[in-house]
Amino acid sequence: MGFLFFIKEGLGRAFERKKTLILLAILLCAGIVCGMLFIKTPAIYGYHLNLCDRYVDRVCYSDRNVFLILLERFAGGMLPVCFVLVSGFHPICLVFPPILIFYRAYTFGGSLVIFFSVYRMSGALIVFALYLPVHLLLDAVIIIAASFSFARAPRFCKAELHAMLYDFLFLLVLVAAICLLEAVLLIVLFHPIGNLL
Repeated sequence: MGFLFFIKEGLGRAFERKKTLILLAILLCAGIVCGMLFIKTPAIYGYHLNLCDRYVDRVCYSDRNVFLILLERFAGGMLPVCFVLVSGFHPICLVFPPILIFYRAYTFGGSLVIFFSVYRMSGALIVFALYLPVHLLLDAVIIIAASFSFARAPRFCKAELHAMLYDFLFLLVLVAAICLLEAVLLIVLFHPIGNLL
């Protein structure tokens, strides 16, 4: 009961700033569309192709065990969340969350094009079964972290450090759950059971 209240209370505080969430979600969608539209430049295409190749090699079809992939993905997921959460220290820092969200969305949009145009059917499987849901869930957590920062920055004081720690724990639980879901999907769809150990 206490854990469910913890999650419900955290989500409730995030949804108190509906306008912020909507604006950041629109920014996310705009970034995805831009990533899809501006993929034709050779340098940009090569960058996105490298991202996709790395994702396929290091996550989907890696020889490493799933637990190590889970830890690596958890660390990679928490890094932008922490960065966005810390930007709530001062109003000037609030310029960084939208930039980060747009950049992630831009690379996501470009990567979707690569998965479908280069990897074809296997790319479609990777996108719909793994890449799309996990990436969008992590983006949702980053947007929630940004809403906390936008609420906190104008009135930040020492008392807010306790609230920030509380937010950090809440977001950590969300990222851990998403990474655990990704690990389960990897085992079911891409990795043999032997890669657990």
